[in-house]
Amino acid sequence: MFLDENEEELMVRILIKNANIITPYEIKRDSRLVIEGGKIADIYEGLCEEDGFDQLIDAKGNYLSPGFIDLHNHGNFGHDFMEASHEAFDIMADFHIKNGVTSFLATTITQEPAAIRRALKSIGEYIEAGCNDSSIRAQMLGVYLEGPYFSVEKKGAQPEEHIKSPDIEELKEFIELSKDNIKIVALAPEIDGAKEAIKFLKKEGITISAAHTNASYKEAKLGIDMGISQITHLYNGMRAFNHREPGIIGAALTDERVACEIICDGIHLHVAAMDMAVKMKGKDGIILVSDAMMAAGLEDGKYELGGQDVYVKDGVARLEDGTLGGSTLTLKKAVYNMVNLVGVPIEDAVRMASLNAAKAIGMDGIKGSIEIGKDADLIMFDEDINIIMAMVKGKLRDF
Repeated sequence: MFLDENEEELMVRILIKNANIITPYEIKRDSRLVIEGGKIADIYEGLCEEDGFDQLIDAKGNYLSPGFIDLHNHGNFGHDFMEASHEAFDIMADFHIKNGVTSFLATTITQEPAAIRRALKSIGEYIEAGCNDSSIRAQMLGVYLEGPYFSVEKKGAQPEEHIKSPDIEELKEFIELSKDNIKIVALAPEIDGAKEAIKFLKKEGITISAAHTNASYKEAKLGIDMGISQITHLYNGMRAFNHREPGIIGAALTDERVACEIICDGIHLHVAAMDMAVKMKGKDGIILVSDAMMAAGLEDGKYELGGQDVYVKDGVARLEDGTLGGSTLTLKKAVYNMVNLVGVPIEDAVRMASLNAAKAIGMDGIKGSIEIGKDADLIMFDEDINIIMAMVKGKLRDF
């Protein structure tokens, strides 16, 4: 009897020992984890029988964590998802896994409709084809549609000439082109057509995130009541907080129904602003994102984002007018910063980069945490979050 490659993989049993395992509930010190058929099969504290496994991995006292999930990233290593190139997608997915990200959303940017259509079509085809060849890369889970439905007043690095009001027929076309892979749509809740779009997207089961918005507190609360459940890069690209008009920031920080993205690079946000958000939202209400652009992983220089020149100096990406143009952040660095700058316990910082992201797109049943029955999307790192090993559905990528 001969087994094909997939059947052989289903039979593989792996034991990881001597690991400090970060679960949703605690860090299990000096513990063991069993993987069978690409899934987490068991977790042991103390000794367990080591015979009968196809592979034995000694963690040597390092952390074993769920792989990070980067919901909001535009590109890295010289490439951008708007290129609509499968080769570029492979390169970006490879960069991700080397930096501890085992799954991600491909994030678009405000552009002319034809460019967005090309990107969505290419991403949909890439996911349908299985995302990867024999190489072990991070898994593309879907699309984060960032734009073009924003407020011009809070456009940030979104090209103003392509900003528009939501169009239901256009959204239907975008969803179809992506082969139903749009997971998040970011929009400004106060603009014309937003209410209709929120109602439509909620019915479609797509997460709605408030972004690049000049919404008042009242307008933001109405959007949340209608179905907004996420805030794109909190504090950035939105009306500033005022004690008499708290705006969307006040609504986001005080409403338990929404989770807030944070770009934890020490550039987009002051440490005190991040600390306040963590204290108000708690460990379950923060999602760490990179919002990285194509310069991530590369040297300072001139790059591009949404058809605009971006100048990177000392790792900070800005448009010619000084506006921040994405980041060069990685999620492993975001986790490190959350621990070492903000003072968040390592297990909570990991949750913000994994389980909370999985919950945001309704995939926490299979991804985002180390629990029996979930995909074995795992990473191993030391105290400084240096990635030692990564695994996607039980397939090992060693470094």
